[in-house]
Amino acid sequence: MTSDRPVILVADDEASIRFVMAKALEESGHTIVQAESGTEALEILTSRALDAAFLDLRMPGHDGLTVLREARAKGVQCPIVIVTAQNTMDNAIEAMKQGAFDYVTKPFNIDELRVIAARALEMSRMSTDLHRLQQEVRERYEPGVALVGSSAAMQEIYKTVGRVANNEATVLIQGESGTGKDLLAKVLHYHSSRWTSPFVAVNCSAIPRELLESELFGHERGAFTGATDQRAGKFQQAEDGTLLLDEIGDMPLDLQTKLLRVLQEREVTRLGGSETVPVNCRILAATNRPLDIAVQQGQFREDLFFRLNVVPVRVPPLRERRSDIPALIDFFLEKINREMGTKIEAISASAREQLCQYDWPGNVRELENSLIRSAVLASGPTLMPRDLALTSEPAPKLANGGNFDTLLNERLSELLRGCAPGSEADLYANVIEMVERPLIAMTLEKTSGNQLQAAALLGINRNTLRKKITALGINPRGSTTGGSASGGSPNDPDKQ
Repeated sequence: MTSDRPVILVADDEASIRFVMAKALEESGHTIVQAESGTEALEILTSRALDAAFLDLRMPGHDGLTVLREARAKGVQCPIVIVTAQNTMDNAIEAMKQGAFDYVTKPFNIDELRVIAARALEMSRMSTDLHRLQQEVRERYEPGVALVGSSAAMQEIYKTVGRVANNEATVLIQGESGTGKDLLAKVLHYHSSRWTSPFVAVNCSAIPRELLESELFGHERGAFTGATDQRAGKFQQAEDGTLLLDEIGDMPLDLQTKLLRVLQEREVTRLGGSETVPVNCRILAATNRPLDIAVQQGQFREDLFFRLNVVPVRVPPLRERRSDIPALIDFFLEKINREMGTKIEAISASAREQLCQYDWPGNVRELENSLIRSAVLASGPTLMPRDLALTSEPAPKLANGGNFDTLLNERLSELLRGCAPGSEADLYANVIEMVERPLIAMTLEKTSGNQLQAAALLGINRNTLRKKITALGINPRGSTTGGSASGGSPNDPDKQ
């Protein structure tokens, strides 16, 4: 409702009719706004909040049906009642088709008018309450809350959610463990038209093979030992809603065949039964495995992959969106204080920097768990570096500010893209040589060619080092700028 006194528009080109209607409705405790033409009525409807409206069918400018149609097209949701002296079947049908709340004929009874107004306002209240409930539920999974971040990668994900949330396309969510694939699935569900129906998730890797089929498709009584009753599977439990097949890459091949049939036919057969049961749910799938490679290795059905991979979405690891870490820290600390009763008021700049530089192999899940541990065990209201318990050193930075792990991963990805499955590229040897050559050369340069010291720094035997120097064609003098590999030198350990 707009206020304690509901606001109702009365639009009629006859001043006497407006006066009678306005007086009757004002006596019922309502605030009345008047319009004497269809053009004026449409302007009021689309420019201010109203709780209900009464529109005369015949008015100058726009007639009542035109006003109704254009108001609905512009998103006006308040109940609109059409009032007319032309009591024809066509008018009544057309008014209801255009979305009118009710249809009143002149001359009308004042009490009837008040009853219709009361019903319209009750509908308006219920619509407002429903909208508020929808917002409360959706806010739990709003991308800016459940999926925190404003990086370019996350912005692309938000755009994808907006494009596909309200259609039935199957979405394949891929990403490392802990990146938030399940939260993205919930965002898709709660922003879809199916949001009032169940969201059901099943982890295909956490359920033993012999139970997974029953979990997905259900079973009949007596289908196996312990099956004392008929049970609906996840597909039926998600009726009219969304089913998330989490870790789909770990599903056994024989079950993949049965799943493909269900996706194609939209019906399941319970384990131990013969009757087919139609199902109606949207399918989302998630995995931390590259399914295209699993297909090449014969570990995943190609036809099922194509069926699932209609809309692919990759959730990036946290190390690829470090700019989001500060916002995630603030979000999780507020959540931890609220849910666990901790009293963390701030985080020091050095502690925040340490968290931002850490590589987070466990991604967002690891960040949240680390902050929970730190908040619970903190010695004061401000998190300090000593309160953090990170499991490894921060990822090394390159001279240009880049991240070594990211650069290495990009280089390895380039090498892999150039290799076809089944080819003899000797990839392992090439990568090892690519790393060993500069490492040994720089170590020799650091020790001025002293192979005993270089071997100690590298943690290998001196004879192993000498063999690698020969095999890799490295200058044993420790110069990275060239020079002869023969001849004596005061720094040559063989000459000392």
